[in-house]
Amino acid sequence: MTRILKEVASVRVLKVLVVIVVLVGLAVSFFVYVPYGPGSETFVDVLPGTGTVGIARQLQKAGIVRSALAFDALVIWKTASGHGAGSLKAGEYRFDHAARMEEVYDRLRRGDVYTVTLVIPEGYNIFDIASAVAAAKLDSRGDFLNAERKNTELIAEWVPQGSASSLEGYLFPDTYKFSRHATPILMLTTMVREFGQEAGRLGMTPDQVSRTVTMASLVEKEVHIDTERPEVVSVFENRLAAGMPLQTDPTVIYASLLRGTWTGVIHQSELQSDSAYNTYTRTGLPPGPICNPGVAALQAALHPAKTAYLYFVANPAGTTKFAATLAEHNANVAAYRMGMKP
Repeated sequence: MTRILKEVASVRVLKVLVVIVVLVGLAVSFFVYVPYGPGSETFVDVLPGTGTVGIARQLQKAGIVRSALAFDALVIWKTASGHGAGSLKAGEYRFDHAARMEEVYDRLRRGDVYTVTLVIPEGYNIFDIASAVAAAKLDSRGDFLNAERKNTELIAEWVPQGSASSLEGYLFPDTYKFSRHATPILMLTTMVREFGQEAGRLGMTPDQVSRTVTMASLVEKEVHIDTERPEVVSVFENRLAAGMPLQTDPTVIYASLLRGTWTGVIHQSELQSDSAYNTYTRTGLPPGPICNPGVAALQAALHPAKTAYLYFVANPAGTTKFAATLAEHNANVAAYRMGMKP
């Protein structure tokens, strides 16, 4: 009789254990596999050095996972089993929909942090870049411009300290990804560092950089067809050698931008303005770049074509006509004006 009772008790215990295992399995499935999360945009900023337990608590508090304990257990199991093992990465994460806990874990393991994309096209000047930064809500336009003018020590390798009034020309055009909390100095340092790397790839020596960037900035604003850029540089170099003013409109526009008087149209008064950037009234290159040139313009400035050209003008097809004499140039201008008539 006693043996029978023991067997019955053992069966009951076994049944209880089976029930417990099933319930635990259901609980695990519920916590791990049933999607959970915010219905609206939520950010979680994981600071460097935060441990798994701390991260799990942050996620639970923000409503990203149901249970910090379950998330911590998932990390332990993943690490022990070797499935997706790896440390969780610091950074800011954006969540905007319900997701399985395993998906949340995988994002933190991969370091899928939230970033803001900032696109800087070739030819953007500091005012354009500041507007792009403001549009991306990374900083105000005014604060970014102030930081850009204040931190000229970032280009001291190429421009003597005190001789640069801004970082114009050295904020390399590219697509950048920044944290929402990126400071102006971090963004500027990143862009200048990118320029330095490109300058190295192009083989520029520190002594070449300042003049090359200034020349490239003029070319960047004048033409957009890469094959024409070396010829435009040749025109500028030939005019410089002859002591002729460059007479390039983009420099006049830039002078107006610096004064805050640019209206979108070049007036006669601006062509006669007393500005170091006015290449109609001053000979030589302007005192610095007028925009941030891309690779093609930099390459053209480093390797100009060998020509006798002294003039150029766009034609109605969008390409450029070059001339070695004023008479030839005047004929090209007349043809351009005829082509523009309706």
